[in-house]
Amino acid sequence: MNKFRLLLFALLLPMIVVSIGIAGCDLVAPLSAGNGSTISINDLPREAQDTIELIQKGGPFPYKQDNSVFSNYEGLLPKRPGGYYHEYTVITPGASNRGARRIIAGITGEYYYTADHYASFKRIVE
Repeated sequence: MNKFRLLLFALLLPMIVVSIGIAGCDLVAPLSAGNGSTISINDLPREAQDTIELIQKGGPFPYKQDNSVFSNYEGLLPKRPGGYYHEYTVITPGASNRGARRIIAGITGEYYYTADHYASFKRIVE
């Protein structure tokens, strides 16, 4: 009977470890935020830098949708409670609409940039 328990433990342990790793990994780092990609604030387009300045000042924002809750439906950013992320338009010169560029801000001060309307993200670093 002890050999059976030992064998069962040996078979189940890897599955438990993997399950714990999968459940907890998004609390540590973005799942697919550019696969860990970052971008320096200085390497962002000037309009994205301007958007971050507006966020830090509290506005005014150019579009009514700015400062709305970003729900992370794509699951590319770390999982957080509802209302944690907010989105802001990065003006795209020549676009007749809001364009695809956004800054996503977390309430603890982190920022993410997407140039392709949420298909990928880069975490913004100083």
